[in-house]
Amino acid sequence: MSGTDWLLYGSVPVITLAIGIVNALSIAQDISRHSGVYEIRTPLLWEMSSVIMIILSAPLLFVAIWRMRRASGWLPRVGLAIAAMIAFSTLHIAGMVGLRKLLMFLIGGSYDFHLSLGTLVYEFRKDVITCLLIGGALWLIDTRREAQQLRHTRSSARHDLPSAKPQIVWLRDGSSRIRIDPAEILLINSAGNYIEYLLASGINHLVRGTLSGEETRLKDYNLVRVHRTRLVNLSRVTGFQGGPNGDFELTLDTGQTVSGSRRYRQAVASIEGLDQQPTVSNNNVS
Repeated sequence: MSGTDWLLYGSVPVITLAIGIVNALSIAQDISRHSGVYEIRTPLLWEMSSVIMIILSAPLLFVAIWRMRRASGWLPRVGLAIAAMIAFSTLHIAGMVGLRKLLMFLIGGSYDFHLSLGTLVYEFRKDVITCLLIGGALWLIDTRREAQQLRHTRSSARHDLPSAKPQIVWLRDGSSRIRIDPAEILLINSAGNYIEYLLASGINHLVRGTLSGEETRLKDYNLVRVHRTRLVNLSRVTGFQGGPNGDFELTLDTGQTVSGSRRYRQAVASIEGLDQQPTVSNNNVS
């Protein structure tokens, strides 16, 4: 149990105690209405002995509800409910009578339960209602807690999932729209007020726009700036060759080579930790 669960479970003995006090006051008042003496001590003693045993027997209902919620099918659940009611009533009646006899003995009196089938049925039917009230409350509390845990689990799972990226990119060419697969992009070149898309299929698209704008729009597709006028798809890079002045050359999986300036060398350092690796030939990453 955690958080508000303690308050919810704690409400069971509090409500039970309140009901016992109200019952004792009602019994004393009924006696006085029938020309008797208003005396609260005796009915309060009877009710409190019952309340004490209900509170002490409540863990049995906790366990029963826990088992019922994990049982498959209604038949086992009904069987558990009946067994719990019988066990609860047995503990409640036996304990209540024992407490009353003990307390009356301590104050020099005696207590007679008037044991009979009718008396047992009378007490048992009250215990059935008590079990239904407490058990129903516990069932609703556990249902609420499991629903909260499920929402928390689903919320955590949604946060853990990477955000889905659309697998298409739309290019605007005047009044037309062109759909391309971002994985097909080899590089993007700046051409004045236009940008040129070079695709692996050999098709090129010249559309109005800025290289900075496309760099921001396509950063999630592994397209990075390697030159003031050029973006390259790092997913298509198969080789790297560094120059003595910091400039470099990339080889794409189509065989094309693309030059990059030292100003943007850091953008491609993630390929193979290029700043720590020695340079090798034959288009291997260094």
